[in-house]
Amino acid sequence: MLKATYDTSALVSGTTISQGPIANVINAWINDDVEMITSEPLVDELTRTLHKPYFTSKLSEKQIKSFINLVKERATIAPIITHIPTISKDPDDNMVLATAESGNASYVVTGDHQLQEIKQYKKIKIVSPRIFSEIIREKNVA
Repeated sequence: MLKATYDTSALVSGTTISQGPIANVINAWINDDVEMITSEPLVDELTRTLHKPYFTSKLSEKQIKSFINLVKERATIAPIITHIPTISKDPDDNMVLATAESGNASYVVTGDHQLQEIKQYKKIKIVSPRIFSEIIREKNVA
């Protein structure tokens, strides 16, 4: 099974987009084709982000809580057991990388172009939802 850390940009996009690569990536996790690796700091960031006006104007509090609970119940929450790198200027991006490394993820899935530019951190490939959707499709065809 593929193991991936979805950053907050990928996860929150999945709450408002029902088709295309991001929906495929979220559905692959929900359908157990992907083991999503997250951490308490990433769940906290997800919670803060979903409570911003953009998302509260599109989602009810019940929908927000349901999605956060889904992440808490279905994702593997890895303790951060590695040094948090300073690869990116954004500390949130560095936490994503530390989460992926701590949980032995093979991929980081992100819509963040600055993070995508890194391309790889140690053995972890950093890919867009579109690329990860293609990887999932190829794996399921093989």
